[in-house]
Amino acid sequence: MIPYIFDIKRSSTVDGPGVRTAVFFKGCNLDCKWCHNPESRSPIPELALMTEKCIGCGVCKEICPSPDSCSLCGECVDNCPAEARKLYGRKYTVDELYEIISTDIDFYRATGGGVTFSGGECMLYPDFLAEIAEKCASGGISVAIDTAGNLPWNCFEKVLPYTSCFLYDIKALDPELHRIGTGADNHLILENLENLIETGKRLIIRTPVIPDYNDGDELQKIKQYCTARGLEHELLPYHAIGESKKAALKAAK
Repeated sequence: MIPYIFDIKRSSTVDGPGVRTAVFFKGCNLDCKWCHNPESRSPIPELALMTEKCIGCGVCKEICPSPDSCSLCGECVDNCPAEARKLYGRKYTVDELYEIISTDIDFYRATGGGVTFSGGECMLYPDFLAEIAEKCASGGISVAIDTAGNLPWNCFEKVLPYTSCFLYDIKALDPELHRIGTGADNHLILENLENLIETGKRLIIRTPVIPDYNDGDELQKIKQYCTARGLEHELLPYHAIGESKKAALKAAK
């Protein structure tokens, strides 16, 4: 299955070591209440309308080829004079993605960077992910995978040979707290993490610090868990940018 990509960010310094290109896949199997990329959750393309930018010119309605049922053709996005509309989700072939990623190979080499595949949950597409990861690794580009780990272990086995680093999300250790915040149990997540530790791959645990959720005792437990296993641990600050994105997605419907 070829996934939809909703964003590609070049020159990123927050998606793993060094300067990186971050490729964001659409589709996620968690339901985090604080999600800052709501446009990543559905696996199919979505239209967004930033109402604060809209000037009410009506061009979108005039050029729409299917006004009674949106076909996500993108005509309104391409023709909006205020750039108030955005279409999240485009398919790329492996070669097309590699061409974009490899553009900054000199920066990767100079800074110890590379490409980071993220989401959503990029590991929902293990075959495609393994193919692009192998092409990048063969081209001398370091591969990192940002995952929440809520997938069968065989998904990891497909990408392990080509991946140098995993950015692994741990929101909570307590199973019930994890379910409350994400809609899912964390048994598989923690089991996969222990398996990854055994592989010797570089692991960076990342925890979003959510007020009144995991910013107290739970955060201390996560820190202790990482310290006991000698794992790198990064804290990600909470921000509410996801709320405006949710509103934009809703406004376009």
